[in-house]
Amino acid sequence: MADTASRTMIRSHAIRVRGRRALAASGGRPTGPRHPLVATAMVLPLAALLLFLFGGWEAVATQASSVGMLLGR
Repeated sequence: MADTASRTMIRSHAIRVRGRRALAASGGRPTGPRHPLVATAMVLPLAALLLFLFGGWEAVATQASSVGMLLGR
């Protein structure tokens, strides 16, 4: 019984230490889930850059056209 309790204490201490290290690595800000609009705003510039670099504009236009046709527009 004491062995299990000591392992539980060690494990919970290790989890707290990892949490503090993650908080320190993130500049002191919590690392919880972000609002979907914030996440979208963070990803859009990279997505646009990748589309530009790899010539994906035509694929996006084709997909948008297909979706539009499916919706009846």
